[in-house]
Amino acid sequence: MKIEGFIVHLKRATARRSQVEHLLATLPVASHVVDAVDGQELGDEEIGRHYVKGLHQPVYPFVLKQSEIACFLSHRKVWRMIVERGLDAGLIIEDDVALQMPLFRRCLALAKRGCTGKAYVQFRISPVRGRVREVAGEDDVRLVAPEVSQLGTVAQLVTREAAEHLLVLSERFDRPVDTFLQMRWVTGIAPCCVVPSGISDQSAQIGGSTVSVSGKVKRSAGERLCREWKRFVYRSEVRKYSRAWQAPEVKR
Repeated sequence: MKIEGFIVHLKRATARRSQVEHLLATLPVASHVVDAVDGQELGDEEIGRHYVKGLHQPVYPFVLKQSEIACFLSHRKVWRMIVERGLDAGLIIEDDVALQMPLFRRCLALAKRGCTGKAYVQFRISPVRGRVREVAGEDDVRLVAPEVSQLGTVAQLVTREAAEHLLVLSERFDRPVDTFLQMRWVTGIAPCCVVPSGISDQSAQIGGSTVSVSGKVKRSAGERLCREWKRFVYRSEVRKYSRAWQAPEVKR
């Protein structure tokens, strides 16, 4: 397979540059640094061109922060690069993860086995939640299909067909990129996960999250309780929609 890596890096996050260089040196595929879209530089016109509330069901209950919009646009930028470079797949990785070699090399080899058609394979830091179906396995590494697609975009292997498809569907969006990817009833793509993943979180050592910190808002106890209730209701709806969705039959 023709695979290249794309390390998404916010240029002003200079504390992460040494980690980016380390990833470039250790990733098992030829890789590039991709300048992330900076939420602090987004104008109203560009935001309005892509972000529209209430596009899909269930309705996302929160207004997106500019950093979340920028994160989505950064992933769209990489999806477009995968298509334009004619790759079989792209390994998209955020700049705050550490690779556990040689485990990650074995995880990537197994992930490639799931990369046919519109495929999206996640490498997660936290455990996979909920019920899963095993798709493939090699020794102690498994490729699983969760009943409910998992949140998070720290690392993923995305085929060119999936990238092209997601670009079309996300020209306008109404929620963060990971919650968009949960909507298999909209995308027709049910992401798989590699467990264990061979990656770990490095963000605490290099300055924390560039998404949550820039958009941090102080809220009262009542506001926090209201948000938690809305989040609970929304996630319940996601589970309902996910369980009702049937994957199309794969022609063999």
